[in-house]
Amino acid sequence: MQLTRKSNEAPKVEKKTLGISRRQFMKHAGITSGGIAAVSFLGTGMMRKAQAKDVPHDVPTEIKRTVCSACAVGCGLYAEVQNGVWTGQEPAFDHPFNAGGHCAKGAALREHGHGEKRLKYPMKLVDGKWKKLSWEQAFNEVGDKMLDIRKESGPDSVYFMGSAKFSNEGCYMYRKLAAMWGTNNVDHSARICHSTTVAGVANTWGYGAQTNSFNDIQNANAIFFIGANPAEAHPVAMQHILIAKEKNNAKLIVVDPRFSRTAAHADLHCALRPGTDIPFIYGMLWHIFENGWEDKAFIQERVFEMETIRREAKKFPPKEVTHVTGCSEEEVYQAAKLMADNRPGTVIWCMGGTQHHVGNANTRAYCILQLALGNMGVSGGGTNIFRGHDNVQGATDLGLLFDNLPGYYGLTTGAWNHWTNVWNLDMEWMKGRFDQGTYLGREPMTTPGIPCSRWHDGVLEDKDKLAQKDNIQMAFFWGQSVNTETRQRDVRDALDKMDTVVVVDPFPTMAGVMHRRQNGVYLLPAATQFETEGSVSNSGRSQQWREKVIEPLFESKTDLEIMYRLSQKLGFAEQYTKRIAKDSKDMLVIEDITREINRGMWTIGMSGQSPERLKLHTQNWGTFSNKTLQAEGGPAKGETYGLPWPCWGTPEQKHPGTQILYDTSKHVKDGGGNFRARYGVEYKGDNLLAEGSFSKGSELTDGYPEFSAAMLKQLGWWDELTADEKAQAEGKNWKTDLSGGIVRVAIKHGCIPFGNAKARCIVWNFPDQAPVHREPLYTPRRDLVAKYPTYDDMQVHRLPTLYKTIQDRDMTAKYPLGLTSGRLVEYEGGGEESRSNPWLAELQQEMFVEINPGDAADRGIRNGDTVWLEGAEGGRIKLQAMVTPRVKPGVTWMPYHFAGVMHGESLAPNYPEGTVPYVIGESCNTAMTYGYDPVTQMQETKATLCQIEKA
Repeated sequence: MQLTRKSNEAPKVEKKTLGISRRQFMKHAGITSGGIAAVSFLGTGMMRKAQAKDVPHDVPTEIKRTVCSACAVGCGLYAEVQNGVWTGQEPAFDHPFNAGGHCAKGAALREHGHGEKRLKYPMKLVDGKWKKLSWEQAFNEVGDKMLDIRKESGPDSVYFMGSAKFSNEGCYMYRKLAAMWGTNNVDHSARICHSTTVAGVANTWGYGAQTNSFNDIQNANAIFFIGANPAEAHPVAMQHILIAKEKNNAKLIVVDPRFSRTAAHADLHCALRPGTDIPFIYGMLWHIFENGWEDKAFIQERVFEMETIRREAKKFPPKEVTHVTGCSEEEVYQAAKLMADNRPGTVIWCMGGTQHHVGNANTRAYCILQLALGNMGVSGGGTNIFRGHDNVQGATDLGLLFDNLPGYYGLTTGAWNHWTNVWNLDMEWMKGRFDQGTYLGREPMTTPGIPCSRWHDGVLEDKDKLAQKDNIQMAFFWGQSVNTETRQRDVRDALDKMDTVVVVDPFPTMAGVMHRRQNGVYLLPAATQFETEGSVSNSGRSQQWREKVIEPLFESKTDLEIMYRLSQKLGFAEQYTKRIAKDSKDMLVIEDITREINRGMWTIGMSGQSPERLKLHTQNWGTFSNKTLQAEGGPAKGETYGLPWPCWGTPEQKHPGTQILYDTSKHVKDGGGNFRARYGVEYKGDNLLAEGSFSKGSELTDGYPEFSAAMLKQLGWWDELTADEKAQAEGKNWKTDLSGGIVRVAIKHGCIPFGNAKARCIVWNFPDQAPVHREPLYTPRRDLVAKYPTYDDMQVHRLPTLYKTIQDRDMTAKYPLGLTSGRLVEYEGGGEESRSNPWLAELQQEMFVEINPGDAADRGIRNGDTVWLEGAEGGRIKLQAMVTPRVKPGVTWMPYHFAGVMHGESLAPNYPEGTVPYVIGESCNTAMTYGYDPVTQMQETKATLCQIEKA
């Protein structure tokens, strides 16, 4: 349903050329026999004197292969370029992921080649006015400000907000920039979309990533969606889902509080109450265990402590599950039976499952369901975790996180030793870049920083309560806006309070305009990813090499150039680029960055994908199967498209990549494997290693720990290393041996370097060993709080974090409606880019809230009315009502892509001239409330409270 404004309001979409929208033009053109006769409708205003021009017809068209910059399906695109201008585009019909499919966002990509709303040159806010700067001035002023703050408050007082829009090389160099500046206060948008996935999944079976691929969903017999709406959020992924439905008669089960466009395709829709995922999953497991539907052999060989889960599931018999979730007993039973009767089945989730204060427990529960059914390590099974930005997987892999270095190496001294070794730097120099002393009993260098979900608390919190020297005084918002964060009033206060705000982006973003400042804001125009080259990782861990389509528009610069110039200004360019060559223009050679990534990323096997191999795949994507992702012929014959990690060893060893993780039916050299041994060999005397299960061809026919130099010696395989490999591997393990010798020898014997263990159903280093249902902090069900309470307040890394204090306040009388949020097909993320695209902006021009007809009638609200929605912490937004039965009584839903209006007041005057998006609206996050996962600091956006009244 398209919401429209009242007839006396001017449309927000800026008119293009004809003075009317495309839809209006097509409508009126179509009512006449000749179509073009509708020119009379256009009026004399569009009549212009013709100008004679020489238009060359022989300008050659150059075709560039690029990748869509929206969601992380990784759709291929052919860009047509003439005289350096992006003149046309076609979806790649021979691409293995999208096979010619595109969504609205992909179809509108060429707008990046024009970018009327983009920043055109560096700017600075001076006495409330935007002033143009040269790049030299910008680097000098920003760099001097950083150095002043460093001297006064320490390096932790500068915050580095990163981007899921960087290339892999950009992600890596940004994390490296923060490291060499001397802080772990660096993060990106995965913190607020899938950080709970990474934590929950990695702590179940080893790696925190999608286990199979979009294409492999075609082989599923059941597809279980929970908190996912790919029909809108990942439209091209629906191709693969619907192929499974058509080819296999795959059963689609959708668990979502809202009847979404994905639910319209489902065999079963279960409208659970927001925040009750764990009771629903335990309810399914209750039926699975009661009926003996679990895969007993799989559990015996490959799963640790399923008995604990049996005991937890017994607490959720059918009546209790219905009481807590709102789903009927029959619905829960049918969900369990459909999954049990139609194996292999896959589980798909997105932010509906992750963005909760128990998000890590939710994702573990989904994993445990698949372990009980034996759906892991098989084609058509696994957990397919759809990512929301084109390179959010790569950004996570490459350490754009407050608690990790690239490759998930953590922040231990050993991890820092590894990366300083990769960088050929002295560890003492690296230590000296950080604040000295201790935070929480640890050195600042090894202490997790502040997450991007709470950077504003790092500004506003009492300094004495922060585990760092001083508050955040300055922040970079680089390719990530702030309207995607909850508690927008606090975000605005933090923007006001900081010394300096630096926005590095193709657009001004809300970080540059929602404050109430007069000075101290810099806008630096970054190029888009179509104006540079580099690799990008999709949800399925496959990498593609984007070709540069056009040169950077206006005065924009690439991310890598801006980072490099900053390092020069800050005085550590020599260390920052020690192993990276420069070209004749003193620009970093991007292929050298890729090679440095390969040099260090042993943990996840991101070591075998050289730039040459990735380019070969991209240039020959038509040789890869849309069904298997394997090249059936050509120069990459037998390899999996994009060399999904783990791609073991060095590039010269030509590992084909791993499409399906933990698949014991294949040899490791062919992409096979097993669950990872990353938790030791036993827990409280119980064996953690696999029993009688091993990957094909393994010479170790039982479970085994991760490989190290000592283990090679014990096995008698040490002498299979070369002399040089021995020198580098001595005292190391497979993750820190830069020679790759340990990995090479392990694979030679059919073993996977990370060991062969059981997946674990309990996690002893998390607040809850097994998933535990805890009512949302702002729950509408006060009757359940005593039985399912939240956590006590606690310190999480550098910040005090509230739980019980919030939940103890009963807000239901004033705020009786549940509130959740989600995605639209037209827009992405905070929407700055997509709402600045005229072809997308036309499709949805209003911010709105979905409200059930009964709730609307109780409030005298009719469809299309303007309403005020107030969140449980007082955040108040003005928007339109969409009255619809898509949401159940007591539940409301909003999209999260809007910004540019706050508390009913337009922020358009704050933008630099010509940069106001075509569509602006209230951010739903102004009404969203406090709540953070204790492991990852994921924000709570899917289960809070509100009240709605007619405006």
